[in-house]
Amino acid sequence: MANNIKRQEDILSKLNIQQLNPMQEEAVAVIEKTANTILLSPTGTGKTLAFLLPLLETLDPNIDKVQALILVPTRELAIQIEQVVRNMGTGYKVNAVYGGRPMSKDKIEIKHNPSILIGTPGRILDHFDSDRFSRESIETLVLDEYDKALEIGFEIEMGAILNDLPNIKKRILTSATQGVGIPDFVKMEKPVVINYLQKKKESQLAIKTVVSTDRDKLPSLLDLLLHLGNDPGIIFCNFRDSIEEVSIFLKKNRIPHSCFSGVMEQKDRERSLIKFRNGTSQILIATDLAARGIDIPELKYIVHYELPHSLEEFTHRNGRTARVNAKGTAYVLQWEKESLPIFIKDTELVDISKRTVRKPQFWETLFISGGRKDKISKGDIAGLFFKQGNMDQDQLGEIELKQDCAFVAVPLEIAEDLVHKLNNSRLKKKKVRISVL
Repeated sequence: MANNIKRQEDILSKLNIQQLNPMQEEAVAVIEKTANTILLSPTGTGKTLAFLLPLLETLDPNIDKVQALILVPTRELAIQIEQVVRNMGTGYKVNAVYGGRPMSKDKIEIKHNPSILIGTPGRILDHFDSDRFSRESIETLVLDEYDKALEIGFEIEMGAILNDLPNIKKRILTSATQGVGIPDFVKMEKPVVINYLQKKKESQLAIKTVVSTDRDKLPSLLDLLLHLGNDPGIIFCNFRDSIEEVSIFLKKNRIPHSCFSGVMEQKDRERSLIKFRNGTSQILIATDLAARGIDIPELKYIVHYELPHSLEEFTHRNGRTARVNAKGTAYVLQWEKESLPIFIKDTELVDISKRTVRKPQFWETLFISGGRKDKISKGDIAGLFFKQGNMDQDQLGEIELKQDCAFVAVPLEIAEDLVHKLNNSRLKKKKVRISVL
């Protein structure tokens, strides 16, 4: 037990986390000693860490096979969990597989079996059907955001996968939604339910309405953004055409932003999130795909540019702000002749006539053509920019290190100069290309 506590302290230190929150503490304690657990907690409360810590205790370092399988509904969530496991520095191999990237890449990575395999149901089933690894040693199963996976139609694939896992001893289901039925094939007998959905203080979220006198709500959206200033936020749309329309409008008005939707290539979606996380763009224009399952920082506001179709959509969008103990605001953009859905109530009409000075874009993102597989570390990248780029410490923004590349936030005004100085530099033994993303 003492070793477990020491290992947990080491992991939290690596993640720069002072201590677990009450939900995480309860979840870790319950999952460690329970065969079947259902964890219900709002988006952004740390469910990933809550199930990963006890999952690690189930692994045997002497077994060179897949021991834990984590099924997720989206590519972004797979990537996010993989990154968290890597940052924990456990020594266990982890890989994420998902649709939208070459199968050849999967085959190379899982040729040497990871202890933890993360993936979307369709891609995991492809690997099962091709018999690329043994299922005999998989004893821990996590269905993360299982409600979302069922909602977007993965029930058949999930059933086929679970029916091909003969030795599951521990099942962990997580969700940010209450009351979703669990299919029989999951075999969740007598589960212990940890429910924190009702424990979030609703008063932390303010819902405000912005009324547009014109059916074209774009001018009102601009007024709202000019009122809000430079705080990061998400503008939610229902359709990809709407995202494109809003994006064109914001470009004309010189407001930096990124777009995020299911029709975008996976690489482009990842890069949009990277630019949003590191401050290159303060605004993300997105469909409901961004309402959960993606790794982004705490937001002070979100905007319902187009009204959500259901209470679930409304709730998950709003869950991107006022998370954990922070305050946040959900702005509902309403044409004056448009009726609000019955689930949007207790809203406050807001005056957005007062403008806040918007600062111009400060950060730019640079792409580096080398990553972890080249033995490159964040320290190597920082050293290159400080020594050969002649940068001060406070000029270097966030560094995101991937398997085969990296991304660095630098001041916009020196970005092109840095590319000129550093392109074709050597990091470790690799000559890397450096360019503006």
